[in-house]
Amino acid sequence: MSDRKYRQRGYQDSGRDHEPREKRPQGPRPERFGPRTPSMPGKREVVRCASCATILPPGLDMNGKCLKCGFELHSCKMCAHFDTSARFECTQPIKERIPRKDAHNSCTLYMVRSTIERETSSSRPLDARAAFENLFKK
Repeated sequence: MSDRKYRQRGYQDSGRDHEPREKRPQGPRPERFGPRTPSMPGKREVVRCASCATILPPGLDMNGKCLKCGFELHSCKMCAHFDTSARFECTQPIKERIPRKDAHNSCTLYMVRSTIERETSSSRPLDARAAFENLFKK
């Protein structure tokens, strides 16, 4: 049984001449101390419209309306305490239910809902044609 089907190294290799494996070049390794630092994208805090999901500019008057769709910004749907599973759909102790969640209200517990998002790209093409042409730029 000199020719075996498999050529793995194993217990039957004691009498066979085997070729040494190629060694990796032994160069100087860079010295590292501690774990690698991950290259994570940056984060930013944004406020989005509850109706059209447009990013609202910082410093916008929250008693006004959305610049794109006209949604009331001081409403229950834009509040951080809005929760459909809570009593009166609010996590704060309010005395009476506000019937329309998308209408302007005068709630004193209102706090705008903001989210933290990752900055994935710095520039977005304005139209589909520009995005297609950017694929084949040289």
